[in-house]
Amino acid sequence: MTELQIVTLPDEVLRKKARPVTKFDDDLQALIDDMIETMRAANGVGLAAPQIGQSLQLAVIETLPKVDEDGEDIPDSRELFVIINPRIVWESREVIDGIEGCLSIPGYVGEVERAYAVRVRAQDRRGKPLKLRLKGWTARIFQHEIDHLNGVLYIDKLTDRENFWTDEEYYNMRQAELEEKAEEGEEVKETAVTKPNE
Repeated sequence: MTELQIVTLPDEVLRKKARPVTKFDDDLQALIDDMIETMRAANGVGLAAPQIGQSLQLAVIETLPKVDEDGEDIPDSRELFVIINPRIVWESREVIDGIEGCLSIPGYVGEVERAYAVRVRAQDRRGKPLKLRLKGWTARIFQHEIDHLNGVLYIDKLTDRENFWTDEEYYNMRQAELEEKAEEGEEVKETAVTKPNE
């Protein structure tokens, strides 16, 4: 497997609707493996083919680890998805704001409103049909990646233009919020402030 170069704005491939995948051959399998390797090396939770310069309806997603009752990550609990030619066929009316980052827009995060739950139809890496029901953070990742395949970036969907920060600004803002809660006597879990990266 090979770690691929991630393209960043203003590369035009990020703004184009990607082409459908029609060949499920050895070249595609090698590309998928390289994308998984690249996503993991970048500490991402998702990577769409346009982000490595390939205009294809293909993305890889790896969910966050599940946690036990003490808040510790459960080993080997992340779930890996390969989605090809995906489409969202249903979205919940319930929406939720969340912070997103993107490997193609390094150094920044923003607040984006997304459907809390979605249903997705796609093909797996061998071309077999997939039907997925997703909610919460996993649904957010899928929506983010499927947007990439349509030339849409999270910065196009910010809740407000002001809700866009550098990593450092966001980290400092969250730290200040946690310190304020602690001073007010609210219970604050011992959790590090992390950047949700795509």
